[in-house]
Amino acid sequence: MALGYNGVCTGTFPFRASYVALTEGVADSGAAEQNSNTVRRSRNKVRAARVLAANEGADLVRKCRAGDGAAWEQIVHDYSRRIYNLAYRFTSRSDTAEDLTQEVFVRVYRSLDQYDARQGDLQNWLMRLARNLIIDDYRKRQRTPHDNQADDLADHTYHLHNSSRSVQQEMERRELGAQVQSGIDKLSPDLRTCVILRDIEELSYQEIVDLLKIPEGTVKSRINRGRIELAKILKRMKVLAVSEA
Repeated sequence: MALGYNGVCTGTFPFRASYVALTEGVADSGAAEQNSNTVRRSRNKVRAARVLAANEGADLVRKCRAGDGAAWEQIVHDYSRRIYNLAYRFTSRSDTAEDLTQEVFVRVYRSLDQYDARQGDLQNWLMRLARNLIIDDYRKRQRTPHDNQADDLADHTYHLHNSSRSVQQEMERRELGAQVQSGIDKLSPDLRTCVILRDIEELSYQEIVDLLKIPEGTVKSRINRGRIELAKILKRMKVLAVSEA
């Protein structure tokens, strides 16, 4: 089965909003109640969205199991770019990332009978399979030295162009993306893995612990060391800080 990809690495460092406590006092009681209602509505919307996603994913899987080719193509279309991006972060080669993306979908297709919507939505289940396969491949490659010269992501045939950007903006974006990826490539395997999972994939500490089977303290230490080392590398490369870009 031929798989089409529209991959482009768009990972950014996540923005974490801080919680601001409500001021106590009678004068603020109305604002506090309004804020509480807003938070409650927001949580209900998130909960409803998750239920909808789980139901839609379960429906797609049921159709795939019944032999519906269109349902399978929908899954490939919805997740190929994200899987490709993750694979490229670890391999820095478009051809290898494409091969890994294909392998992931082969494994997903063969594992459809194991999907249980009660244990999480389709995206979480599928991406967990993808991360396991891609990280296993990365570890094997670290044990077997090979030519790891990075490709220019902007040149590969599956690059997705954004027509809203000017030519100058597109060129600057490509150059910055290539420089950041080059910096990530220079991290040690352990640091690189944790930085990618936390700052690009935006996994929680516990999710990384479960995936890598290492203590939480080790995860936090590697993320911190990886960020510091990456900042030093990018500074030596004279790459502007993310906040200044």
